[in-house]
Amino acid sequence: MTEPPWVAVYRWAAIGGDLLAAVIGASVALLTRFGYTVGGGYLIFGSLLPLAWVAAVALARGYEARGFGAGADEFRSILRSGVGLTAVVAVASYATKSEIARGFVVLAIPATVVMALLLRYFLRRDLSRHRYRGRCMRRVLVVGRNGEAATLSERLEKRPADGYRVVAVCRPRGDGPGVSPADALDEADIMAAVNRHSVDVVAVASDPDLAGQSLRRLSWALEQHGVELIVSPGIIEVAGPRISIRPVAGLSLLHLERPSASAGPHLLKSIFDRVAAFCLLTLVLPLLVGIALAVKLGSRGPVLFKQRRVGRGNSTFTMLKFRTMVVDAEDRLAALAEQSEGNTVLFKLRVDPRVTKVGTFLRRYSMDELPQLINVLRGEMSLVGPRPPLEQEVARYAADDTRRMLVKPGLTGLWQVSGRSDLSWDDSVLLDLRYVDNWSMTLDLLILWKTLRAVLKGSGAY
Repeated sequence: MTEPPWVAVYRWAAIGGDLLAAVIGASVALLTRFGYTVGGGYLIFGSLLPLAWVAAVALARGYEARGFGAGADEFRSILRSGVGLTAVVAVASYATKSEIARGFVVLAIPATVVMALLLRYFLRRDLSRHRYRGRCMRRVLVVGRNGEAATLSERLEKRPADGYRVVAVCRPRGDGPGVSPADALDEADIMAAVNRHSVDVVAVASDPDLAGQSLRRLSWALEQHGVELIVSPGIIEVAGPRISIRPVAGLSLLHLERPSASAGPHLLKSIFDRVAAFCLLTLVLPLLVGIALAVKLGSRGPVLFKQRRVGRGNSTFTMLKFRTMVVDAEDRLAALAEQSEGNTVLFKLRVDPRVTKVGTFLRRYSMDELPQLINVLRGEMSLVGPRPPLEQEVARYAADDTRRMLVKPGLTGLWQVSGRSDLSWDDSVLLDLRYVDNWSMTLDLLILWKTLRAVLKGSGAY
């Protein structure tokens, strides 16, 4: 099966972007290091850098179709290419005893990496826009029993930006509680469905009947048809860094690492939180003063709203926010309860009559939450973490939900960048648990970056 046309277009656009990035990186380094008096040797090196850069990205598998627009593999390949090319230049310079100015290398390759990351980011954004319109998608055949196949199909369809469109589901004959071994998933049926629906990917849901030698034979058959095979291990809400495949006793075993709970990473997170909170408070101090004056002049009552919330280890603390409602908001809540547009646990109204005019603006851009930087500075909250719950919410937690309390609540989190007030209660809890199980400093930095975009858009905030 040949590749879809969009794959070739994307690959050539990526190669063109990388060539442009290397040209810009080499030009910046040459002009910064030598000005307009550049020696011939450096001109040759600068002209060879774009070709060397594209070769390095290709060796790092940065042009493979399976990574286009999905996950962070594209960006990781560029970072690996930067490190690898730097090492190659250093070794080649030492081996040939050539005098390459370190200042040139230190400028050229990092500048190339930054430009390549930026151009690839915009290329991915363009691909995502096409995918949300139903274009540039991989046709997927889901294989599995009713429950598992339905779950996998739902998750693949839930994120169009990943590029998977489920076109068919292949189930065992007579799928149900009384299915006999003779009715197990059959390779011939799967291959017939592959040919009938012209799929690009076969996604196998966790199923004991399709494993080991059966799955191996299926992979061979799909390989001959140029169809990709992906397998869901049945472990949900666990990110890639915690999952690895290792050979043990001649078997390829899936290892699931424990969530990061050692003191070192959490100490680093705590230090980062407090230093960043202090810097941000210093930076936005004039804004805080302006907001405080607007709140005070806009309606009667205190500037700050204080509320008891539950933190790490079920310890309670007083969370600070700028007041966005009238002073008797709590007394008027009962009269509005039936009009709630939030989830089954939290009360929300898109147009809440208790919210002041100043409060509406503050809520839209999450500026009412800026005083929580003080909570972060005190060590009661983190910059990134689960949503800080109320005591009555915690009282209604199921056994699994209590895992949210293993880390500090955050000023922002996955809930903030995934829909905010538009989320259902179950989705909100699911995102918090996903964060707890997959926490890393890299994830924190990614959420902080996405929070900036979510706040500027003002989506899901009311």
